Amino acid sequence: MAPGGLRNGAGWRAVMVHNRRMQWFRPELADLPSYVAGKRPRNADSVKLSSNEVPFPPTPAVAAALVAAVDHGGALNRYPDMSCAQLTAALAAYEDWDPAGIVVGNGSTALIEKFLQAVVTPGGEVVSPWRSFEAYPIATIAAGGRFIGVPLRADGTHDLEGMAAALTENTRAILLCSPNNPTGTTIPHAEVADFLARVPARIPVLLDEAYIHFAPAVGESQASRAVVQNGKELARHYPNLVVARTFSKAFALAGLRLGYLLTSAAMAEPLRRIATPFGVNRLAQVAGQAALTEAPTVLERAAQLARARDELAAQLAEADWHTPTSYANFLWIDAAELARHGVTAARFEDACMDAGVLVRVLGEGVRISVAEPEGSARVLAAVRALE
Repeated sequence: MAPGGLRNGAGWRAVMVHNRRMQWFRPELADLPSYVAGKRPRNADSVKLSSNEVPFPPTPAVAAALVAAVDHGGALNRYPDMSCAQLTAALAAYEDWDPAGIVVGNGSTALIEKFLQAVVTPGGEVVSPWRSFEAYPIATIAAGGRFIGVPLRADGTHDLEGMAAALTENTRAILLCSPNNPTGTTIPHAEVADFLARVPARIPVLLDEAYIHFAPAVGESQASRAVVQNGKELARHYPNLVVARTFSKAFALAGLRLGYLLTSAAMAEPLRRIATPFGVNRLAQVAGQAALTEAPTVLERAAQLARARDELAAQLAEADWHTPTSYANFLWIDAAELARHGVTAARFEDACMDAGVLVRVLGEGVRISVAEPEGSARVLAAVRALE
């Protein structure tokens, strides 16, 4: 008789295969959380508000550049430029940044993974806000590190005091996310500056600004700096700071996977050294260059979504559903707010699916992307159905 009452057969073989398989990998991978994509729709006409995608197609310049590249063969039988030289030059001009401090990669998530692989030693600690982007703990553990999640404050913002207190001699990296996914909250510029001044220079800090284009003026004016950081300004003063940005959100290129880092040349050079060879495909590079030529259109679209976000937040508030002030392209309903209405995150998600809209359950809360107007209307219908 096999252990646990299993007779020799399919069940026992499955246990043996599982045990053997786990011996192939590092033990900590057994507890590695999986990145879970949003649920599939129940109806063909469901509106997807679960992945923070923008509802706009690529800009005309991007579409034209891609068509031209494909129509002329696109040299797709050849490897792309591994250095992304033309795109890096375009980014340097657009961001007013030294090209030696720009690292281009296959989406900002892949760049965050590479950053952690480069700086985390076995068992080294990565301090991060939590809840935040769900890839952070996965990437940390995959890099051989230990994820130290510091709970957000009650209003969904970073507890920078708590994060500073969590630093130890074993801290290898710090992650910040502003606007934060999934709460949409930001960090005032002065608070980030004070925090960075307290962080030992030996600890690299990554500031994830994937949603920065939906925030007010990217921290340029005094009024906006009171609510959101200017990551580039901070990175010019702190060589251990890495600012991550993406073409997936406001630039509407999520399907091509393209992101970049802005940092010091001293930080960028080792990160480029461990990059996946030819990791950014030729069409993504062409699209990125074209998208930068239409940045005003991109920013106007982002502002349009920001207005729709604020309108949906106001309509939810009128229905007595309250969300943290968001500067991203989504809203967050936390566990306390759900409990106040006597529903669970799963029940809220079900109500939305019944109304023909997909939202995203993340642990204790629900994130609602702001995209097609019809999607927002269906979310409001779901809320009314829960009353």
